Amino acid sequence: MEEPSSSRFHDLLRDQIRHEFTASQQYTAVAVYCDDEDLPQLAAHFYAQALEERNHAMGMVQYLLDNDVHVRIPGIDEVRNDFKSVEDVVELVLEQERRVTDQITLLARTARDQGDYLGEQFMQWYLKEQVEEVASMTTLLRIVRRAGENLFHVEDFVAREMPSDAGTDPTAPPSAGGIATLGGGA
Repeated sequence: MEEPSSSRFHDLLRDQIRHEFTASQQYTAVAVYCDDEDLPQLAAHFYAQALEERNHAMGMVQYLLDNDVHVRIPGIDEVRNDFKSVEDVVELVLEQERRVTDQITLLARTARDQGDYLGEQFMQWYLKEQVEEVASMTTLLRIVRRAGENLFHVEDFVAREMPSDAGTDPTAPPSAGGIATLGGGA
């Protein structure tokens, strides 16, 4: 099969699929840490985030498929599994979301610079999503710092203010294979 020509935007999007799968695995590692620390609300929130990142990757896969651009599913980068505290966890995921924001911004800029209006339009949802993700993790970090040693306050905040609704955004790009959701047994 002859591979269709691809642009710099497509190459970056392929790289971003790897970044999104890595982010998914990092959120899974964070969720497992929280589960092990008996923090069920934080664990559930981070498990949902892991699914959301997986869906982001699969949305990018679907976009490439829809545009007849060859897709290879990549491996992932190394993820961190050892943490000193919940604050350490949230600092890590906030930094991860900031890094992803930079990557998504580069993708949007590259599409625009190349006159790829379809690619630019596709990236708009991801830009909006990153604003929400960074804001959410910034707030969570503030709450964790305020709570100090009393993580029950953090658990209460997450249950009250950060309900799990992974995969329910009707404006999200379609994901290859459909959107994975929590509770969707194996």
